[in-house]
Amino acid sequence: MPAHPDDRERPTTPTVWAALVTVYIVWGTTYSAIRIVDQTLPALLAASARFLIAGALMLAFTIGRGDVDVDGDRPGSRQWLAAAIIGTALLLGGNGGVVWAERTEPSGLVALIVALVPLWMALLDAVALGRRPRPQIALGLLLGFAGAALLVGTTASGRIPLTGLLFAVGASISWASGSLYARNAPLPRRPFVGIGMEMLCGGAGLLVAGVLAGDLGRIHPERISLASVLALAYLIVFGSFAGFASYVWLLRNARTPLVSTYAYVNPVVAVVLGWALLDESISLRTVIAGATVLAAVAIIVASREEPSSPEATSGGELAEDRGDLGERDLSLEGAGDAQDHGLAERRRGDLQADG
Repeated sequence: MPAHPDDRERPTTPTVWAALVTVYIVWGTTYSAIRIVDQTLPALLAASARFLIAGALMLAFTIGRGDVDVDGDRPGSRQWLAAAIIGTALLLGGNGGVVWAERTEPSGLVALIVALVPLWMALLDAVALGRRPRPQIALGLLLGFAGAALLVGTTASGRIPLTGLLFAVGASISWASGSLYARNAPLPRRPFVGIGMEMLCGGAGLLVAGVLAGDLGRIHPERISLASVLALAYLIVFGSFAGFASYVWLLRNARTPLVSTYAYVNPVVAVVLGWALLDESISLRTVIAGATVLAAVAIIVASREEPSSPEATSGGELAEDRGDLGERDLSLEGAGDAQDHGLAERRRGDLQADG
């Protein structure tokens, strides 16, 4: 869908809001879907199947529309190496950590831990650049990690295993690290090509990890439920396509602050669905901790937002700057005029931490 320079000046149009609600709902529901998949399917192998299938279909789609070798931008060894690094960090480390954590942890709690990605990105960014974070970001970091401490503290009751929460924390750190690398990674300029490559590489990594973790021995065809199969199909079709396509379009046609709101809406959706569909309990401590984390994310996102300008440079989200919040784009996302292209390209690295 061609972008118009003035599109970002009309963020409340029905089309923009329809795409935004799609991202809110689809990405917010992936946590519950993962939990349902894990009930009767081996976690890592199921995640591998999701991204191998989605990646293959994504590349087939781009090839079908002639979007693979445009202006000499054909993927080479450098592009595949970058895609492998990003796919490993975002999908093997990030998504793999999430699906493994959800074997024992409530989906809503994992979603709140993953919401820390922007905080980790702000911290890692400050460390990598060797500069002191601005007061607003420092406040956001303090609030965010205070909320995280409260969440991890829920293990004190013994009802929630600490190991699973540590996997979720590790997943958020891996996602943040991969997102930062993806900002300037030598990926193809067409986002969907890069996304497909990252999914294939990440899916391959998850396959190897699943085999090493003994997932092959956890495959019991007679125990696989229809609900798990349908949930996996939902993750492939909606989580990896409808959500990504909507997000990419938004990066090109809506203001960044508006698009970034998914970072604090998705966890809320995940927590509510976990309670409504999976009978996950929501304690007062979790509510307070979650509110603290989301407030921190809002502060950091607001303080890191850059005004749209023609000077935006192209690059490479999972790449979104998801962390900015962009999270560099799970690689979700676009193309258009010079200004739009730069914005969309910068976010190509963020594959949404899910989910």
